[in-house]
Amino acid sequence: MTIEIKAPTFPESVADGTIANWLKKEGDTVKQDEIIAEIETDKVVLEVIAPNEGTLLKIIKNEGDIVLSAEIIGEFDDTAIASSKLTPTKKIQEATEENKETTIDKKTGPAAKKLISENNLDKGSIEASGKGNRVTKEDVINHIEKSKNPNSNDNKVNISLSNNRSEKRVPMSRLRATIANRLLTVKQNTAMLTTFNEVDMQPIKELRAKYGEEFLKQHDVKLGFMGFFVIAAVQALKKFPLVNASIDGSDIVYHGYQDIGVAVSTERGLVVPVIKDADTQSLPEIEKSILEYSIKARDGKLSIDEMQGGTFTISNGGIFGSLLSTPILNAPQTAILGMHSIQDRPVAVNGQVVIRPMMYLAMSYDHRLLDGKEAVSFLVSIKEQLESPERLLLNL
Repeated sequence: MTIEIKAPTFPESVADGTIANWLKKEGDTVKQDEIIAEIETDKVVLEVIAPNEGTLLKIIKNEGDIVLSAEIIGEFDDTAIASSKLTPTKKIQEATEENKETTIDKKTGPAAKKLISENNLDKGSIEASGKGNRVTKEDVINHIEKSKNPNSNDNKVNISLSNNRSEKRVPMSRLRATIANRLLTVKQNTAMLTTFNEVDMQPIKELRAKYGEEFLKQHDVKLGFMGFFVIAAVQALKKFPLVNASIDGSDIVYHGYQDIGVAVSTERGLVVPVIKDADTQSLPEIEKSILEYSIKARDGKLSIDEMQGGTFTISNGGIFGSLLSTPILNAPQTAILGMHSIQDRPVAVNGQVVIRPMMYLAMSYDHRLLDGKEAVSFLVSIKEQLESPERLLLNL
C-alpha cells in the first residue's frame, strides 16, 4: 500500500523549512521509525520518520526544496518488502538490466558534457545525482576528485580554477542565513552600546576547588562558572527590571520573570536555549539545564520551545580564548552579557600588587531603553556578586 510521507507539523513560529538531506534513496528498504530525511528550519532540524517497514518509492521534494508544514515530500510502500523477495538469479538479472539502463539513460548538461569531453571521461562511470538521472557539473567534478584521491570520502564540491587553486561554493544553511539577518537587523534597528568591567574570579575558583568534587557526587553534575553567572544575572535583573524589559513598538514590556538564554556554539551556528524561570532554580538545577542544553545543541536535538523567549542572554566567548569582545543583542532583548577568558593579571588589592585570575565582562545594551547609569550599575552588581559569592546566597 502506498503511503504519503509528510513533513512534520511545524510550530506556529516556523513558516517553512528546507529539505536538508535524504538519508535514504528511492528504492531503499527502511525499517519502522528509521530516520529517512531531515528538514532544516531557521531554528531547528526536524526528522522525518518512516511510518513502518517498507520501501521508499518516490522522493517528491529534493534536497534544497522548500516545504511547508505537513506537506507531502515523498511516497512510501509498506508492501514492497514482500513483493521484492526474488530469487538470487532474478535479482542479478534485474540489477544487470538496471545498470545497463542507468548507463544508457544518463543525461548530461552542457557544462558537464564539456568537462567530460575535456577530461576524456566515461559518462557511464559517473554517478548521477541530478533530476531524471542527469549528470551534473558537480557530479563530474566529484568523479575527477575521487579519481585523484581514491581513498578519500570527501564528497564536497570543489571547482578547479585555471591557476590550480580551488574554490567551494555551498548554499548557506537556513540557520546561518537567519542568524545573519537577525544580527544585521539588530545593528540597523537598535542604538547598541557596550560597557566593560572586570571581575576577580579568585573567590569562585576557590569555591569550585573546595566543593567541586562534593558537588559532583551530590548532584551528578560539575560545578562550572556559568551557573554562578546565571544566578548573579537573575539577582541583578531583579534590582534593575528595565534591563529585563523589551521594546514593543512604542511600548516598554516589563517581564515579571527571568528567562536566561545561554548562547551555545554548534557546527550549524549559534543557538540560544533558554533556562525558563531561572529565578526559581537552584545552582545544581541550573548547571544540569546548561549541560542538557549543550548536549542537545551538539546533537541538533533542541526543540523550538527550548529556544523561544528569553529576557536576557549570556554568551561565553572565553571558552574559545576571547579576551575581550562586544556581544550583539539578541533581539528583542535589551541587553546581553559577554564572558571572556580568565587570565592571571597583576592587580592592586589593599595597596598591594597581587596576581589574580581576572575576567573581562562586556555588556551590550539598547541605549533607546537603557541609559549608561542603569547599564553600568547592572554590570557592577554582577561583578560584586561574583567577587563576593555570599551575596548570591544572601540575595544582595
